[in-house]
Amino acid sequence: MLSVKNLTKKFGEFKAVNDLSMDIEKGKITLLIGPNGSGKTTMLNCITGLLDYGEGEVYFHGENVTKAKTHELVEKGMVRTFQISSPFTRLTVLENMLVSYGKNSGESFVYSPFNKKWIGEEKDAMEKAYRVLDLLEITNLADDPAYTLSGGQLKLLEMGRALMTDAKMILTDEPAGSVSVPLAEKIFSHITDLSRKDGIDFLLIEHRLDVVSQFIDQVVAMDRGSVIAQGPPKEVFEDLMVIESYLKVKK
Repeated sequence: MLSVKNLTKKFGEFKAVNDLSMDIEKGKITLLIGPNGSGKTTMLNCITGLLDYGEGEVYFHGENVTKAKTHELVEKGMVRTFQISSPFTRLTVLENMLVSYGKNSGESFVYSPFNKKWIGEEKDAMEKAYRVLDLLEITNLADDPAYTLSGGQLKLLEMGRALMTDAKMILTDEPAGSVSVPLAEKIFSHITDLSRKDGIDFLLIEHRLDVVSQFIDQVVAMDRGSVIAQGPPKEVFEDLMVIESYLKVKK
């Protein structure tokens, strides 16, 4: 699904990502772990087009997408969500969902005067938005302004907006950060359903290992900008290099 080869990102002389290589399997929920400062978010920002990088290659579904722009990757099915949700706060939940739908010809100056060309697309967009809201169990919030949502509800809206793009793979930074354990488990249950039933692959950063561990298929561990372990959760969590990387930070 996703392959990264020898990726390097420098800030001055500091290598935030250092000759990193990894392969993410199709049909898997993959957890990316590592102590703070290990390069996890920087790596995601590089492969999703938010940061330029000096060296390395990225392949998505076998296609070379090295240094592709974010909007180009979204069109191919690679979508990113963020640790801090940033919806259009004055729009409703439903309106935020519709903004993320990228197939509406009515937004075009060329086609907008001819509603017969796009009225069906608007209907499709509305139906899809409500399907996604139902899936995430937030249909009751459809008419609420985004600024009224709780932290957990914002996380679900962020996921919903990604799903409106027909994502094949979602890369998400702390999808359950700063929410209660029951809601975190609910969010990860939704992720599991999307993976198993809809075939969407996930690469996620999450520090709450006690909550997320029951929902994942494989783990990639980073330290100092490089991958130090990759494999089944139990194997990686018990890896001595992984344990030492966390202990060094706590000293």
